[in-house]
Amino acid sequence: MARLEQVITSIVDIFMEYADDGGKKQQLNKEELKKLFEKEIQSDELKGKINTDDIEEAMKMLDQNHDGEVNFREFCRCVSALARSYYQSKKGKGGKKGKEAEPQ
Repeated sequence: MARLEQVITSIVDIFMEYADDGGKKQQLNKEELKKLFEKEIQSDELKGKINTDDIEEAMKMLDQNHDGEVNFREFCRCVSALARSYYQSKKGKGGKKGKEAEPQ
């Protein structure tokens, strides 16, 4: 499987694993979201973007339809924001410049 396909299937599989409640529910509540962040985000750089100690704030940011849970679309927005943040750090903006950083 190609790398991008692996990333896409991983995002879907991770969401479904944590949101699954016997196959009936496809949303994350606060506890499921916290567990997902704690287990699936290990790098200090990305952990700094998600404060699991204040899951209420994360829920407010992610829960765009204000139903108290995070659906797949809202989760994808979070993953996209984390990817953009990581991309910016690799480019040397808003973070430490690495060897691969492009000139600004």
